[in-house]
Amino acid sequence: MTKTNRLVILRHGESDFNIENKFCGWHDAPLSEFGVQEALTVAIPALVQSELEFDVVYSSVLSRSRQTAELILSKLNCAYVPIKEDWRLCERHYGNLTGCRKRVVADRYGEEQVQAWRRGYDCVPPPIDEKNRYFYTICSNPIFDDVPRGEFPLAESLHMCVDRVKPVWKEVRREVFQGTRVLMCVHGTVARALVQHIEGISNEAIEKVNIPNCVPRVYEFDLKTGGLVGAAINLGDQEYIRRKTAQVAAIGD
Repeated sequence: MTKTNRLVILRHGESDFNIENKFCGWHDAPLSEFGVQEALTVAIPALVQSELEFDVVYSSVLSRSRQTAELILSKLNCAYVPIKEDWRLCERHYGNLTGCRKRVVADRYGEEQVQAWRRGYDCVPPPIDEKNRYFYTICSNPIFDDVPRGEFPLAESLHMCVDRVKPVWKEVRREVFQGTRVLMCVHGTVARALVQHIEGISNEAIEKVNIPNCVPRVYEFDLKTGGLVGAAINLGDQEYIRRKTAQVAAIGD
């Protein structure tokens, strides 16, 4: 019988900035009340129904990622499971777009430009500068103390985020193939970066991938060959997932 192991990737619950439709990036926005409810009513029932258990959880150093992980572990009665925080799993840095409402930016620069900044593989937003109200809050936040000198970004493309995540994915991949049951509570762009690393899809294809909040995405690996067993499975109500995926893709109001 083929030995397999599963990896679960999950985007954190909605943050205050998600609710306000703002670019968030490296700003440490907490989960909103709705985001907490998403974790409790979307992620956890799907994980329980699938009888998934975990030995370790990966999160970023941003609170919305860590808080989602803690909520899930608490409700699964496995708060003892360690959480590995890594700054390289932080959301893509949206530069000077940080804190701006997406609709306002679209009205100013055009929807095509905003979608290029949001989805384009190599399109880098304008770098954050001192005039941005979140500049000093981000640059002086002690959660980023482990970021090596010279690697602290002022803006990132999707491609840059994919490259930043790659070493962490290699570490996770080794754990998965050793039989460790891993949950990754990450951010939208980081989840997309992981999808590209795992599925090997093209740069053009990953631009069109959208990850809804709190929907567990399950990958199963053949431990002998290292290959994927079937396609990724999104756990939960499929109509809800389709609706939320379309909502993520849109610029919104």
